[in-house]
Amino acid sequence: MNRFAPPRHIVWSTDALDLSDPFQRTCYLRRVLLHGRAEEIHTLGLDEVARLLDDLHLPPAVHSLWQRFLEARHAAR
Repeated sequence: MNRFAPPRHIVWSTDALDLSDPFQRTCYLRRVLLHGRAEEIHTLGLDEVARLLDDLHLPPAVHSLWQRFLEARHAAR
């Protein structure tokens, strides 16, 4: 199990998440991309975000922003 207490401004419905659970992990990634501060975004694995981006069901403007960022990051490698 990979349990931790998420920041309240990201997850307000529970005191702990189990990031080894794919459903909880995907929900957490989505919430961080929508509500996270720089320090929370910095903790994400951007390769995982790139792989799951289309499954996160982000609003179109947010999805587009992340897609362009991740494509530019990939091109810079």
